[in-house]
Amino acid sequence: MPETEMRVGDAAAVLGIAAHVLRHWEDVELLRPPRLPSGHRVYDEQSLAQARMIQICQRAGLSLAEIRDLAAAERADRIGIIAAKRVSIAEQVADLELADRFLSHVVTCAHPVVSDCDECSALVARARLG
Repeated sequence: MPETEMRVGDAAAVLGIAAHVLRHWEDVELLRPPRLPSGHRVYDEQSLAQARMIQICQRAGLSLAEIRDLAAAERADRIGIIAAKRVSIAEQVADLELADRFLSHVVTCAHPVVSDCDECSALVARARLG
């Protein structure tokens, strides 16, 4: 087996995930590694690149179904899927920044009860909850 080809356990170790995750991605038709005549999966550079793409998409918050849709979509549809996810990510970033500002203020807040602080109350009022 060439160096760029590896079995599922070795590929999983390179990717920092469990072998069953790679098998699951194959089960849900996200990943299709080549197989040896014996039926064993072989992960080549292309398979590893596809797995890394799946990991990046998951980190961006896409579900496996969304990743599958993205991979199968025409360019115009891919752009729409990605644009919608980027809006969602921007909202999450804004929510986290607001939460960080709130927590930073609470650490230095002179009020004995946080709800008595006008700045804390203003930050809480700006939060998008639920």
